[in-house]
Amino acid sequence: MISRVTADFENPELAELAMKRVRESVQYVYSAKMMYHRISDGPVTKSRGSAFSLIPAYYSTHDNQLTNVIGEPVPNELIPPAHKRTRTTACIVCGSAAVDDIISVLNAMGGTNIRFAS
Repeated sequence: MISRVTADFENPELAELAMKRVRESVQYVYSAKMMYHRISDGPVTKSRGSAFSLIPAYYSTHDNQLTNVIGEPVPNELIPPAHKRTRTTACIVCGSAAVDDIISVLNAMGGTNIRFAS
């Protein structure tokens, strides 16, 4: 019987490494593909925040100092690719006998939300 195993990864490189490891170490793997989530191409933010650039304003006198920070939203084009998140789903079609081995490999390689269907 044929089964399908899917797992989510934080970036495409981790998904490629996991699929390569599955192909090398598990038998009865018929196909392995990646699906990108275009919605998650935005910058990595914490708790529904947004990316801001900080422009410090510095005022110095002999006795005291004043530092002010002005924030403005950063355009998405200026954020380097290393700071972007591209969630990827790996989809592996295999025989039913290989499902447990594939799930253990995907879990070890950092896969989340692992699910399978027969």
